[in-house]
Amino acid sequence: MKGFLQSLGIILMILGSIALILSYFMGWNNINGVQFGGVALIILGIIVYIILNKKHQ
Repeated sequence: MKGFLQSLGIILMILGSIALILSYFMGWNNINGVQFGGVALIILGIIVYIILNKKHQ
């Protein structure tokens, strides 16, 4: 569980990137919910990554 929490930020960033890439290839470019969801996952992943690394040090 501890290993999962340490890599949670990176997992969220990867999921957001995959969502944006899939939405492009599936033709969902005009669906704002999918785009905002992917960007939100990336931003949340960056925030979680920074917070967890500051706690770890």
